[in-house]
Amino acid sequence: MISHPSRHCTVELQALPSRIGQVRRIVSAQLRYWHLDPLIDRAALGVTELLSNVHRHAQPDKTCTVEIELLLDRLTVSVRDRDPRLPVVADADPLATCGRGLAMVAAMSESWGVRPDGDNGKIVWFTLPTVSPAMTAPPRPARRTAAEPARRFAEVEPAGRAPEHTPARSAVVG
Repeated sequence: MISHPSRHCTVELQALPSRIGQVRRIVSAQLRYWHLDPLIDRAALGVTELLSNVHRHAQPDKTCTVEIELLLDRLTVSVRDRDPRLPVVADADPLATCGRGLAMVAAMSESWGVRPDGDNGKIVWFTLPTVSPAMTAPPRPARRTAAEPARRFAEVEPAGRAPEHTPARSAVVG
């Protein structure tokens, strides 16, 4: 089930690898809808890590709920599962192939945490600020002073110099 009133989105799922990718795409689409494109990569990374933890560790089942909520200047992403055991951030061995997920969530988010959810579950969450220098409007170009001449034409390379080659780009995806 997916519900998304203006600033809230909830997705219930089984934390299986195929579903994790679907939820990542749902979160990305919702953030685009809210015009929060600069947050997509970090939110998708964080939700992937939290859902991967549910897939790997949650007992007795992999049922969980992902919730994203936008309040004022903060996006909160949370994952609720039915396993009451709270995660522990441990120092991963340099050669370990797992064990860095929550440390990565902590590093890329403004804040994160975990709290019990009644007697049989927990909620792991992280927040991202929605206002940052990268998200504000670019500065307007300075106005030309009367002493500066107006430019009417694009500058061209002097004769005798070969133009740099730029590869063509296709507008077709794939």
